[in-house]
Amino acid sequence: MANPSVGGSQTSVAGSQTMIDDSTNTSPYPTRKFPYRESMLTAMNVGSSDFILIEDLGPKRKISVKEKVGEVENWFEKNLRRLATWKTITKKLPVLTWARTYNSEDFVGDLVAGITVGLTVIPQSLAYSNIAGLPAQFGLYSSFLGALMYIFLGSCKDVPMGPTAICSLLTYQAVRGYGPMHAILLCFLSGVIQFLMGIVGLGIMIDFISDPVSSGFTSAVALLIISSQVKDILGIRAGGATFIEMWTSILEDVQNTKFWDTIVGVICVVILLLMRLLSDVKLAKSTHPDNWTTFQRVVNKSIWLISTSRNSILVIVSGIVGWYFCETADEPLKLIGPLPPGLPAIQLPPFSTMKGNHTAGFFEMVSDMGSGVIVLPLIGLLENIAICKAFANGKSVDATQELIAIGLCNIGNSMVQSFPCSGSLSRSAVNNSSGVRTPLGGLYTGLLVIVALLFCMPLFYYIPKCALAAVIIAAVIFMVEVRVVRPIWRSKKSDLIPGVATFFFCLILPLEIGILIGIGLNLISILYHAARPKISMEIARSRAGVEYLLLTPDRCLIFPSVDYVSTLVTKHSVRRGIPVVIDCSHIYGADFTAAKVIEVLTNDFSKRQQPLFFYNLKPSVVAVFEGVQPKDFIVYYNEHELDNLLLLHSAAKHRLSSLAGNGISRLSVDVGKDIRSMIGESPRGHRRLSSLSADSVRDISQDRDYGKER
Repeated sequence: MANPSVGGSQTSVAGSQTMIDDSTNTSPYPTRKFPYRESMLTAMNVGSSDFILIEDLGPKRKISVKEKVGEVENWFEKNLRRLATWKTITKKLPVLTWARTYNSEDFVGDLVAGITVGLTVIPQSLAYSNIAGLPAQFGLYSSFLGALMYIFLGSCKDVPMGPTAICSLLTYQAVRGYGPMHAILLCFLSGVIQFLMGIVGLGIMIDFISDPVSSGFTSAVALLIISSQVKDILGIRAGGATFIEMWTSILEDVQNTKFWDTIVGVICVVILLLMRLLSDVKLAKSTHPDNWTTFQRVVNKSIWLISTSRNSILVIVSGIVGWYFCETADEPLKLIGPLPPGLPAIQLPPFSTMKGNHTAGFFEMVSDMGSGVIVLPLIGLLENIAICKAFANGKSVDATQELIAIGLCNIGNSMVQSFPCSGSLSRSAVNNSSGVRTPLGGLYTGLLVIVALLFCMPLFYYIPKCALAAVIIAAVIFMVEVRVVRPIWRSKKSDLIPGVATFFFCLILPLEIGILIGIGLNLISILYHAARPKISMEIARSRAGVEYLLLTPDRCLIFPSVDYVSTLVTKHSVRRGIPVVIDCSHIYGADFTAAKVIEVLTNDFSKRQQPLFFYNLKPSVVAVFEGVQPKDFIVYYNEHELDNLLLLHSAAKHRLSSLAGNGISRLSVDVGKDIRSMIGESPRGHRRLSSLSADSVRDISQDRDYGKER
């Protein structure tokens, strides 16, 4: 049973009643004092509407303008000193931490991992640009500068910055066919928003996206991406932004399916899935590498490298097939086509572009992209943080620093004609399994992409589009998170509602609307639980034998819940007709609505002459309630105070009930006057009680009784 006992209080339970032994409590105020208040005083209320304050706060001194300016100057000086510390600098530039201990082993691990990731990112970037609805070279433009910048700013060694399937699809839905200029501006705006969010510490916003919502969103994105690539597997023309639109367009043109594209595409998907399984094949019976022979190590490492580089191998082989068909027949396969060689020009992102027959300005371009300008940065951050947590090995992840890092990377990328980027889970897994030691692995990945841009662009001409579609399908098919449904069902069935809703709405509506609906359902669930706190109710008995009703809310009093709590308190208090104690130990916050309801509640209790006491109310909550200046607000902090309050009320009630007519009114007034004579007036106009013991309560009551008898 929860009781507001403190210090030496001992509690014994018998049935529904609790006997409280506070005999070991020698001090009237042993614990639970406000740390910043000058005095801790007892409160009481006897049959009147008078408010008796538990302490004297005194008048508030006015602060001069000069003092306020001084406080602001001190705040700036304090924060500037904090920013200038080595700890803060290394936190904002993580490269300064790991570079001091960099060694040859780190170099070898980063070199191998960087090249391996580079072999993965080149075919993926060519394919992801197709998802974004952009020419293939823009995928490569998005893959080198961000990877280089993340070396200095990133806090996770496993994250390779570059194009991802999710960001590519969001770019496609935001740009809506307006062309590369809109995508480049979207990259810049995403970076600016992410950077500003990092500066003001808004990384906590991703906490509002729960795992079920994230799983539903990711699964829907995977199906959308697969659907968008079916047209290239079949060699037909199709479009659409939602799942229904895509498949409607595919079915309308399915009669134009090309035989060779379909055959090559399906074979490529099967080969990629089989090569993925090679990573689990081991030549030795033992699974521990220390027990392998040198030959077994070489073979197993070769098998792993083939499995890891499957995308590059497939693209090279399919490119040879495309070249063969191109030289011997009338191009039965749809190829990527010519790509401009060389690095992109470094320039500011476009703030205007030609749109039809007129020039679209900055605001028109932003309007064209709609809510994607806001949603895409958040999803990019969510994707990046999820990767960091997956490979953090129990270490904390600094979401704010990651926001700053990917924000600056996207700003830099926008100056080399990139579309929005983030960390890729598949490439992070390759990076980790390749033995990356530090973020410097991104250097070799970026250099490999630069080499491809300078020397390999003419060779990409012969890569079939169906092969790139196969690369995408084989990569994202495992993003459909079917396995999370059963654990969620076993854990909490109601969590499936926002997850399933997010999944379906993302399929039938634009992605940004679908995930906003999922987040909204999540917030509704949170608000519902906040609006319906659990309240334990028990009948307790003080040391003096006075019964009271103990109510214990289990969470904060805020606007969704305060009316519910007030209704329950009123309902049970009227039914019992005894003093009510609200244990506020779990109430860590309140708002103005709660303060107004508490004011009404205390007034109602006062009108029906029923005491209402608040136990262990936090100073911050008291300050909120005092803002509305309640008239009958009583707080206590230990059992000794409660005994005195209950005893006073019991004695007064007993004496008043033994008289009738005018005697009742006169005695009530006389008792109140005697108590007020012990109180005095505080400077704020509220009465306060300096001290009140059980003996003084008895003396007051007995003296008045004897006076009436005489």
